[in-house]
Amino acid sequence: MNFKVEKRIGVRAPSERIWEVIADFPFWDHWNPVETGVTGTLGFGSQISLRERIGSLDERQVIGRIAEWQPNAQLVWTEKRGWLFNSMRFYEIEELERGSCIVSNGFIFSGLRGEGFHERHRRTVRASCEAVAEALRITAES
Repeated sequence: MNFKVEKRIGVRAPSERIWEVIADFPFWDHWNPVETGVTGTLGFGSQISLRERIGSLDERQVIGRIAEWQPNAQLVWTEKRGWLFNSMRFYEIEELERGSCIVSNGFIFSGLRGEGFHERHRRTVRASCEAVAEALRITAES
């Protein structure tokens, strides 16, 4: 079973501008309050490395694989946390009209231990998604 935590926010910027912010991994240190020290290249199956700070949870190093990416539309990476727990992180851009988008970011947890993690930390993860959404909105609109 999958457990999803997501935040959607309106952004007054074209999808290209939002993608420019998302695709510039070294720039994440300047705007992203949760994911920093991002390295890697955009490419199907390529590795991404970052530090993740979700609320009061311990900061941790994440090594993931890009599962999906489409310029101006989405970035998805997966992380294996053992055979009982996996996570997927996503950013999605939906352009409603030129200069007006809905941007989603979130986590999908799966595996037997994913349910327990979701139940214990849902509010903390939700607050982190909200902080990322607002920071991305402010950066893309400036």
